[in-house]
Amino acid sequence: MNIHEYQAKAILRNFGVPVPDGHVVYNSNQARDWARRLGEGPWAVKAQIHAGGRGKGGGIKIARTADEVKKFTREMFGMRLVTHQTGPEGKIVKRVLIEKGSNIVDEFYLSFLVDRTTDRVTLMASAEGGVNIEEVAATTPEKIFFETVDPIAGLSAYQARKIAFKLGFAMPQVKQAVPLLQKLYKTFIDCDCSLLEINPLVLTDKGDLLCLDAKLNLEDNALFRHLQIRDLRDYDEEDPMEIEASQYDLSYIALDGNIGCMVNGAGLAMATMDIIKLYGGDPANFLDVGGGATIERVTEAFKIILSDDKVEGILVNIFGGIMKCDVIATGIIEAAQQIGVSVPLVVRLEGTNVALGKKLLAESGLNLVSADSMADAAEKIVKAVKGQGDAS
Repeated sequence: MNIHEYQAKAILRNFGVPVPDGHVVYNSNQARDWARRLGEGPWAVKAQIHAGGRGKGGGIKIARTADEVKKFTREMFGMRLVTHQTGPEGKIVKRVLIEKGSNIVDEFYLSFLVDRTTDRVTLMASAEGGVNIEEVAATTPEKIFFETVDPIAGLSAYQARKIAFKLGFAMPQVKQAVPLLQKLYKTFIDCDCSLLEINPLVLTDKGDLLCLDAKLNLEDNALFRHLQIRDLRDYDEEDPMEIEASQYDLSYIALDGNIGCMVNGAGLAMATMDIIKLYGGDPANFLDVGGGATIERVTEAFKIILSDDKVEGILVNIFGGIMKCDVIATGIIEAAQQIGVSVPLVVRLEGTNVALGKKLLAESGLNLVSADSMADAAEKIVKAVKGQGDAS
């Protein structure tokens, strides 16, 4: 789950991490009032959306007067902010953060993330803050430093000092950086984050280290332990179909293609999308119904796929283990009977109760094509969508 910058900073503040004073507002009059409460300017006026690159898109401005704060805020509300992370459709700004300005001497990058190669949390840092870290990684990877954290010992003071020295900090900043990094790590662990990113961490003209921006991604499967954080979810920032899918514990991500996919298991879902691409098609979604889906969940999954106007064909690829093929078949039949299927449908079933599942589909009267393998299924659905004749 993603949260807004102002929400991330509130969490960091609770862990003792230094962040600028600020307040979120929902209209321009509030913005001017809060600017005055925060003290003398300048102030940063920051659009709140779930995407990076806001500054380049006009979503971050520096105001010198309270009236400028009001003006910039009024201009931001309702604007469609387009960044490299939103895609061309952008996101509508509905919240704005008014923040006390900082006199910046230097900028740095920090993040904690789960490294799948080591199965541990890794601290990543660079003196190249305030820019896209992907660009730094591609052009000057030697400027990025890593520390792998032992899950038992946690982030040691030695590791924090090592990173601080690599970033070029003087001793006064090293003394600040060690507890700051350890507090960030504690936030990451205690809140079950999948990513904690500070870009930039700034050095002010007073010699203080300050987290000027903050991004926290929370692990969805751990939200039951963090009910207050779960309540921070902003549904306006999410795809409506992804929201609908989450109500039925379905893992769904909308993509730009035209072939809908319904699969059980994340690995099989990724492989299915890959093989569709291999045969010249484009997947319209990632949809994992899970290993123990019920008929109701399968039916809802099918409805969600069909509600996407871009979908011109559907590939169902199920390997029945815990998930039984007859349950998938029943779900497909019920969904088709409720809302109808007017696009080509290719189904590949293997595993538990596969014979019964195929029998149910064959006797359903649905206009579908059976496939014997992943490759066979992908080839058939791509041909059907491209209008190269019958999928069979």
